[in-house]
Amino acid sequence: MPIPLNTSTVHLPDLISDLGLILVTAAIAVLLFRILKQPLVLGYLVAGFLAGSEFDFFPTVKDMNSVKVWAEIGVIFLLFSLGLEFSFKKLMKVGGTASITAITQIIGMVVLGYFIGQLMDWGKMNSLFLGVILSISSTTIILKTFDELGVKTQKFAGNVIGALIVQDILAILMMVLLSTVAVSQQFSGGELLKSVLKLIFFLTIWFVAGIFFIPTLLKKAKHLLTDEMLLIVSLALCLLMVLFAANVGFSPALGAFIMGSIIAETTQAEHIEHLVKPVKDLFGAVFFVSVGMLIDPEMLAKYAIPVGILTVVVIVGQSLSSTIGALLSGQPLKQSIQTGMSLSQIGEFSFIIATLGMTLNVTSDFLYPIVVAVSAITTFTTPFMVKLSTPFSIYLEKKLPRRWVKKIERYSANTEAIKSVSNWQIVLRSYLTQVILHSIIIVAIIILSSKYILPLVQDSRFGNAFAALITLIILSPFLWALSLRRVAVKQVQELMQVRKYQGPIIVLVFFRIVLTLFYIGFILNTFFSPGIALIALVIAIISYVLFPKKLHSFYNKIESHFLRNFHGRELSKPNKRQNVLSPWDGHMANFHIAIESNIAGKTLEELKIREQFGINIAAIKRGEITINIPIRTERLFPGDEISVIGTDEQVVAFKNYLDKHEIDIPEVVAEDEIILQQLELKNRICIGKSIRDSLIREKTHGIIVGIERNGKRILNPESHLILESDDILWIAGDKKKIAEFLKG
Repeated sequence: MPIPLNTSTVHLPDLISDLGLILVTAAIAVLLFRILKQPLVLGYLVAGFLAGSEFDFFPTVKDMNSVKVWAEIGVIFLLFSLGLEFSFKKLMKVGGTASITAITQIIGMVVLGYFIGQLMDWGKMNSLFLGVILSISSTTIILKTFDELGVKTQKFAGNVIGALIVQDILAILMMVLLSTVAVSQQFSGGELLKSVLKLIFFLTIWFVAGIFFIPTLLKKAKHLLTDEMLLIVSLALCLLMVLFAANVGFSPALGAFIMGSIIAETTQAEHIEHLVKPVKDLFGAVFFVSVGMLIDPEMLAKYAIPVGILTVVVIVGQSLSSTIGALLSGQPLKQSIQTGMSLSQIGEFSFIIATLGMTLNVTSDFLYPIVVAVSAITTFTTPFMVKLSTPFSIYLEKKLPRRWVKKIERYSANTEAIKSVSNWQIVLRSYLTQVILHSIIIVAIIILSSKYILPLVQDSRFGNAFAALITLIILSPFLWALSLRRVAVKQVQELMQVRKYQGPIIVLVFFRIVLTLFYIGFILNTFFSPGIALIALVIAIISYVLFPKKLHSFYNKIESHFLRNFHGRELSKPNKRQNVLSPWDGHMANFHIAIESNIAGKTLEELKIREQFGINIAAIKRGEITINIPIRTERLFPGDEISVIGTDEQVVAFKNYLDKHEIDIPEVVAEDEIILQQLELKNRICIGKSIRDSLIREKTHGIIVGIERNGKRILNPESHLILESDDILWIAGDKKKIAEFLKG
């Protein structure tokens, strides 16, 4: 029996109507801000303000709870996308410069923000959140500004991007610590240490397991996965890690970020990032709009002075702390100032941290709109700060005492020179990595075994023995690696020839063996009584000594599989060069030779690029082939990617050369200005000449596509055909040029 429909009134759920209102308002605001050439994030904030309950001239959202759910999903996908762009390998490559810059900035701003909050009598928790909020710069705004200003090829831009990568991972860590402090309501050193250790433990397990399994899964299923299926699988993995993170007491955002950074190491990372982008943009827009909804004009008017103070604190404090950090890392004065002034804003992570404070009910209502207002103002000022950084650095170099400038230059040069690492440092780092990594894996497997394997077999007669045996078999390669695997072999051999290092190295080896025995005993004690554990320990050690080669082979297979997955994306793009070939103020920048380029086909000797601009071409990448240190007879071809070494000024000059001087820009003719025109020759001077000699093509910017002669039609006539007086030509070309030719 058909169900009757009441066509007079249809109830639309508030969730759908609210989402529609949010997206319509966001679309209008974004279009306006695009026309005004302002950041889209500000457009979303304005849209949220218009759709919120504080603005009565437009329809308002009915159910804020549903919007909060959408916003939380937005945070998850924002951090998932951030993880896709991040990757742990990038963190390993940014080096000391970016790390020192970011850490100095964050410590300085957290302390300054907390102190300012206390001066304004906002309480300890508000002040703590304020300090963290003010310490994180906006990756989105900075990258957009660099694109618009065309400074991404300059050396300081690489330092800024590296610092942003470090900031992002530290922001995740601070979110975990803030959650711990908020729950315990006290600054307990023990609790904080416990949280950090817990975070390190789970990060290591998730990362190792993720890299071991997920790239393999995506690789094996690659031929089965369409774009739609790959998107669904990626989002499913993201939400699965969100569940894991929530179940062990971390924020869902952390889980999303970790899964993104794991997938970032796969060969399909860029494709997945492209597929996820529309989803991230949609839910990200909802998140930023929800942020705008919380803007209270009365609150902002009431706290106008704090907004002004905090804006100055962000601009000056971020610039100063980042500049000091860059100087400490050994960067020259100019690049340090450029780096510092570029990082002088707060953005998306500040919103997320402010949202965390509200969700945990530990921050006051006024903090959130103040943060939004400060972010909006500093977003506007960012392009000006980047533009002013170069002239300001030049001005400061002239005004500072000469001896200060000399000391900075000397310190920077000395820091660049200190690149070598001693053998003892290499050995110590290798042993610590070996111990920490394998200890975490071993402890994780023991916990999982006692929680999931032991309950399954505990009721049987030999259940405990069976569970212990399975656990030891699984752990055997890792126990072998922890105790006997040789690391930093060359360095250890060299150090063993020096008497003072022999004792410490023997202690390190002995410590690894003792730690392994402890873990074996811990396993057996978990499943047996101490007496039986002692007997089983002896048996385990004997078995362990009898089969070292098999354990070695088994572990090598596991390690090789992990390393193949970990380096898979890098191996799929061999010859990717790093910026390590230039001293002092020089750096490496990459450029593409355009298809229309006039320099294509010419040799380096003919182009004289070094003579003109003072730069060196370090490499030419042509498809899958890379020509390192090309000789002067090497030619450039359309589509080549060239890596050049030079200073910022030299690189900018070369970029201008490519953009303006190497390409002949043809006169652009609109499509509707190209017409097909009939032309009777009669008494024209071109009669008796060939089509080529008549210069009709040049004069009309067109081509003769047909000729009617004595009732016959000639389509696309040859250029050597002689024109006759009774010919009727059909010309396809520029309307204005043909009209001028007809008048002549």
